[in-house]
Amino acid sequence: MVTISHVVQKLVDDRVYIQESMDKDIISYASLAKQLQPEIEEELSKPVKKHAIEMALRRYKDQLKQKHKTVSFDYSSDVIMKTKICDIAVVRSPTLLAKLRKLYDVVDFERGDILNIIQGSSEVSIITNERYKQKLLEILKSEKILITEENLVSLTMTFSKDFFYTPCIIFNIIRNVAWENINIYEIVSTNTELTFIIHKKDAMKGYKSLEKLISR
Repeated sequence: MVTISHVVQKLVDDRVYIQESMDKDIISYASLAKQLQPEIEEELSKPVKKHAIEMALRRYKDQLKQKHKTVSFDYSSDVIMKTKICDIAVVRSPTLLAKLRKLYDVVDFERGDILNIIQGSSEVSIITNERYKQKLLEILKSEKILITEENLVSLTMTFSKDFFYTPCIIFNIIRNVAWENINIYEIVSTNTELTFIIHKKDAMKGYKSLEKLISR
């Protein structure tokens, strides 16, 4: 049976800003209960007292704190920013896969340039320096280009090998970035690295949000 607590948890989990505010104890539970009341009543198809919602929120706050206490991780890292990045999304096709190999001959990795290829089931994202954009478009000219985004930056953090095995780390980092109302275009991760691709207008906000996490 669906209860008030179940609905409250779902609504909080779907709203990263509410969860963050609850975790930091900077929210009015009475005001939040009033705000969520119409949604909860619609979900349960019956009137719900605001006091009951407030109590469910406070109980869930305690659960959130317990969850966060169980995760111990050293976020110490340098934050490396690279500017003038572009992101090209292409429809995945049999001919595309052969062309992707050519891209590695174009990018100069020795000078620190980047090439990240993220393959989905129906499309492929190619992240690289803007200086290679025209050359890549020439290679991909017979393919269906979905989106070409410029004026992006990459923010990269490097951690210990524990990064790969510790739960919730990527979520916690994303939450810090999302709290600043920053749109994340792409996320690239390896065993020890995490990279965000964001617009250059958000570069300093994104950088500072990661620095804050590290300093804590």
